[in-house]
Amino acid sequence: MEKRTIVGIGESLWDCLPQGTKLGGAPVNFAYHVHQFGYDAVAISALGNDILGDQTRKELDAVKLPYIMPIVAEPTGTVQVTLDEEGVPTYDIKQDVAWDNIPFNEEIEAAAKRAQVVCFGTLAQRNSVSRNTIQQFLKATPKDCLKVLDINLRQNFYTKDIIQESVAACDILKINDEELITIGRLFGYPGLDIENKCWLILGKYNLKMLIVTCGINGSYVFGPAVKSFIETPHVEVADTVGAGDSFTASFCAALLAGKTLEEAHQLAVNVSAYVCTQAGAMPVIPERFTKEI
Repeated sequence: MEKRTIVGIGESLWDCLPQGTKLGGAPVNFAYHVHQFGYDAVAISALGNDILGDQTRKELDAVKLPYIMPIVAEPTGTVQVTLDEEGVPTYDIKQDVAWDNIPFNEEIEAAAKRAQVVCFGTLAQRNSVSRNTIQQFLKATPKDCLKVLDINLRQNFYTKDIIQESVAACDILKINDEELITIGRLFGYPGLDIENKCWLILGKYNLKMLIVTCGINGSYVFGPAVKSFIETPHVEVADTVGAGDSFTASFCAALLAGKTLEEAHQLAVNVSAYVCTQAGAMPVIPERFTKEI
């Protein structure tokens, strides 16, 4: 039987941070961190025929992360990242770039057919080309593939329809507290508190799990009749870029290893807290975490 893989599909881009330019994009970060836990992972996106596209391939080759990133006519994506005093980022995401135009080709379809887990978001669906590719990818996955939606409501790059279709297509929804407020407003339940909103969404969409990260105020994981809450550790924050992606990756890696929901949650909290102490989205995860899997 063909080997199963863990897939991150969507945006591949360069974060232009105050301390320099670093490779990122939520699906790439996710695949990178899952790969560090010893799983076969692949990042799927698109690149421009340019210096940043070349540099993307060099960096992914250097960390031995497999990728499927066809070259398209548009430039490789960039994001201007501004950090506040707490290291929390604000993003200016450039439009009409390579990852807006991911083609659904035979290689990407083949990756879908052997996917064990796929992590996707709403941001990469802002353009119809990549949106169609992501939707076709999800439909081509095996029935037992775990579909993880890491919603990323950036700027105005989302619609109610995209959110609704994406949540309906996933098994696990990951969202932050600010995005939960936005969704509550869009879908007509703004008065509910965090927990009641989560129970409502979990039941309405028949989700296996729902993860809510609340920054320094902790994080929740909800499953049918199960709730886990863990406080956020106090750490010296370099920046929080990519911390959420490392949370998702660590959580999925732990579930695949047979850990309980609570154990997976604890590992995800610990790893994401560590990532906050490092500059950029893709630091090396220490062995004290990876050996838990």
